[in-house]
Parts: sequence; structure tokens; C-alpha cells
Amino acid sequence: MNTIRLTAAQALVRYLANQYNEDNEPYFAGVWAIFGHGNVAGLGEALHGIRDELPTFRGQNEQSMAHAAIAYAKQLRRRRAMAVSSSIGPGALNMVTAAGVAHVNRLPVLFIPGDVFANRGPDPVLQQVEDFGDGTVSVNDCFRPVSRYFDRIMRPEHLLTALPRALRTLTDPADCGPVTLAFCQDVQAEAYDYPVKFFDKRMWYQRRPEPDARELEAAVAALKAASNPVIVAGGGVHFAGATDTLKAFAAKHRIPVVETQAGKSALPWDDDLNFGPVGVTGSTSANIVCEQADLIFGIGTRFQDFTTGSWALFKNPDRRILALNVQAYDSTKHDALPLTADAKIGLERLTAALGDHRYSEPDAALRADWFAKADATTNLPHDTNALPTDMQVIGAVQRSARDNTVVMCAAGTMPGELHQLWKAGAPLSYHMEYGFSCMGYEVAGGLGIKMAETDRDVIVMVGDGSYMMMNSELATAVGMGLKITLVITDNRGYGCINRLQMGTGGAEFNNLYNHTNVSPIAIDFVAHAGSMGADAVKVATIADLDAALAQARDATRSTVIVIDTDPYPTPEAGGYFWDVAVPEVSKRPEVNEARARYEAQLQERQ
Repeated sequence: MNTIRLTAAQALVRYLANQYNEDNEPYFAGVWAIFGHGNVAGLGEALHGIRDELPTFRGQNEQSMAHAAIAYAKQLRRRRAMAVSSSIGPGALNMVTAAGVAHVNRLPVLFIPGDVFANRGPDPVLQQVEDFGDGTVSVNDCFRPVSRYFDRIMRPEHLLTALPRALRTLTDPADCGPVTLAFCQDVQAEAYDYPVKFFDKRMWYQRRPEPDARELEAAVAALKAASNPVIVAGGGVHFAGATDTLKAFAAKHRIPVVETQAGKSALPWDDDLNFGPVGVTGSTSANIVCEQADLIFGIGTRFQDFTTGSWALFKNPDRRILALNVQAYDSTKHDALPLTADAKIGLERLTAALGDHRYSEPDAALRADWFAKADATTNLPHDTNALPTDMQVIGAVQRSARDNTVVMCAAGTMPGELHQLWKAGAPLSYHMEYGFSCMGYEVAGGLGIKMAETDRDVIVMVGDGSYMMMNSELATAVGMGLKITLVITDNRGYGCINRLQMGTGGAEFNNLYNHTNVSPIAIDFVAHAGSMGADAVKVATIADLDAALAQARDATRSTVIVIDTDPYPTPEAGGYFWDVAVPEVSKRPEVNEARARYEAQLQERQ
């Protein structure tokens, strides 16, 4: 057997560089790394040696650079991915939140945190957290619940089994998610005679599981028996590349489609069968057809509580759920009739079996009425003296959007209002991290999208709260010459949670700056963004925002536009029940009133 002597770190990066997707592209587009104690000597030297084949990117924060990697994979429909490396200790723990983002959203990212010495010679090492009852534990064990596959590399030859398992997980549509290879720092530097064949070029093809014949037969029977079905399109439609297939299926059989946060843009907003966003942040049109439906046909959705209105939305007493999903865990939720298969293949098999079966035309007036109400909230305001609303900001960004625009967000007020109001055109023109709704994803995520598709116009919608949590990758975007546009809506605190607090009867407390024990803070976001090299401007009105966005389109480097907004208004139309428990006992009458409303809503759900 031919062998080559390499350190374990050299073997790892050589293997990564030789993995390809079915389009003959390198599966790994690069490695994000912040070097420190635990990865600089072994892995750092190995990455330097292969930098022309496998680029290394330097981030500003371990969590945010992982967010960039995750957004990159999502924008490319999981066809490519990135690895992320840190030192042991705090560097590794900073990435655990990002691992949660990837896990919930079923997105591939390879975490390579440094780990303690396998030989325990210098035990305990710098940054080591010692478990008094278990000598095998390190901080990297925190990755276990948020990893699809976890391994600790304690000998160089462990890579021979760990790496194929890692790639199998990352590229498997059903099990896809984060992989953690905790890499003991002494092992990184140890040499081993690896089989040369281990580093041969390998192609990883997207598996497209066919439906089970019995499940397909039952699904066809359920569809034929239904008189009023609705399709709930989730993120799996995008990952399977099934947007055109969904469009053709819905058109042939005349089934209305509603979209989750992850599924939005599966159909163009103006498709006559796109009845809009569903659930808690949904449109009236979508929620009405879901209330009436006797068959809820979920495609690639996890049926999260925001989608289902905490399972209060589907009111038809005779309704059934049919779930087409590549992961059996999701296709069997809530006693659903499962169709465990690739979304594209599953739809193709269903439409072939259904033939010319068609349903009655859905009520087009529902769509027209919804868009009329939505447009009224996003149009230019008549009162230019009032603080702009987030809805009006969305209207300005919508007017500036082009065919190549991607709007993205993650947390706070904007996700709900973008879900309701944004008119998404082409697939993947809407990028929302709402599985984990992780504050701080936005700026780094925008960078990741731009790295994935450099010809796209990336507009990041971010509130002042999320921007304050994590903004440093703006400097990375500027340094890499990758232009993104940030629209910072400054409502001087956490406006979204403040409204939720008020809605559950609570007093305004600890969310907006003027309701905290911190003196109101006048943050100069323009100066801050400018200090990181971005072009930055503050605007006072929506008309000024329109002008600034037009100027940003022609800018050559990242632009930040700041606008003060009113933290209180939300769209009056749309929306649905969301189960947020209200205290049973309180001295505040507002809480007791909210509890009574809550109990009535729970009773209605039953």
C-alpha cells in the first residue's frame, strides 16, 4: 500500500481539499479560522501549506465567522460548505451558538475546534475547563447536542474513519447539519503514514430518495379524497431544487400554496397560486385557506409553531396532514401521513399518479385583498413629521430592489414584517434565519451570502439591537472587497420583545433603553460603521431612505444606512395566535386580562 507521511492536521486539510460536489466544484469553499492556543501551530501550519487550494479566511469573532459559513451554505442550497476553526476554550465555546443555528436549520458546516492534549502531558493546559468527575470532558462536549455528528480526534489515524463520516453527514439531505471534529492539539502535530488513496478526489452526489410505494399510494389517495387542500412550502423545497417542480404541480392541480419563513420565494409573490406567508407572521389570505383546508400538504417543512400558529391554525375538524419530507422525523410529526422522500422526486411521482386531477379554483379575492392592505402599510407616508415605521422602511427597500437583490434578516421586528410584506421574486431572493432566530446572524450572514453569489445585491435588514450584538464582520466585508448594504432600523432597544411584553400584559421593562436602568444611549451608528471602512449615512425620512438606497446601488463598497423608527406599530392585517404562556397570577390587572385572553385562545385551539 502506498502511503504518505503527514501530520494529522495536514492530512485533514488535504482530505477536505479533495472533496467535490456533483457539479465538480470543491465542496469546501474554504476555512474560516481565528488562530489561538490549540490550533495555530498544527492546523495553522497545515492551512498555510494548502492556502492556494483551500483558502483560509480570518474573521473577527468565532461565532460570526461561523454565521458567514452557514449563510454561504444556505444560499447555495447546501451544495457547498465551509469549515470553521478556533482555539480551545472560549474560542470554541463562541461557536456553539452558531452550531445551534446550523443544527436547527439543517445546514452543513464543519467545526474544527482545538482541544486539550490527548496525551495529557501538560494537563491542565491553558483554557482547559476541568470536569471534576470526568477526565475525558472538555468544553467541546458542549457541541454534542448541536452537532449531527461529533468526534474527538485523539490519534492521527482517527481521521481515516472520522472524515468520511463527517462528509456523509454534511452531504446527506436527511441528516444534514453541523459536524464537530474536536481536534486534540498535540495530535494535530503528530505524523502518520496515511494511505495515498485516502486523498483521492471524491464526488459527493445529492441523494434523492424515492418514496416508498405504500406511502405514495396513501398520499395519492389522501389528495384525491380532499376537496380543499393547501400546500405549505418549507425550506426543503429550496434545498431539493424543487421550486419549478412545485410551481408546475400547484398549477396543474390548482392547489393554493402558502410559504414558511424558510420556504418564502419558493413561488414568485405574484404567482396566482401563491397565497402568501403562513402562520403567526402570515397573511390573512394564507391563514384563511389554511383554516378551511381539509388536507394540509407540507413540503420540506418542520411545522414550527410560527408556521402552525402553535397548531391553532388548521381549524377544519376533518383536516389531515400529509408531510413530504426527506427526513422521516419531520414527515411523521403530529400524526401526519408520511411521504418520506426527496421533495422534487416526491412531487414528480405524485403528479404522475394524480394525472389530470384538479381542485376548484381558490378564491383570488383573498390575494387581492391582502396585497391591497399590505401595500397600504409600505407606501410612502403622508405624514413626514412622524417617525417612520418598519413597514415603511420595507417599502423603501422593496422599491430599490432589483432582480438580483437578496434581502436577508434573522431576528427582532423585521423577520415578521418581512415575512408578511416582502414581495419575493426569484427563488433564494429572500434569506431568513428564523429557525433559531439568532440575533447577530445578520451582518455575518450578509457577508456569507455575498461570498456565495458575488453578483447578487445583498441588502441586510437589521435592528439596532442585533447590530450591537454582532457587527464586526462588516470590517471583514470591507477588507475582502465584498459589497453589502446594511439598513439599520434604530428603535432604541429591543422593540419586538417590548411589544410581546406589552401584549402579554407586562409593563415595558428592560427592553427599550428608556425602560432600563441604563441611561438612554445615543449611539452614533454612522460613525461606528465608518470606523470599519464602510460608507455610512443617517437619513430622517422614507424619501431620504429611497434616495440613499439608490445611491448605495452604485457604491463600490459596503454601505450602511441608519434610520430612526417607531418601536410600536405593527401591521394591523394578518398575523395569528402564538402560544406564549401568560402568568396565571399577577398583581397587575393588565396581566390578568392578558391571561383571560390567553385561556380563551387555548380553549379555541382545542
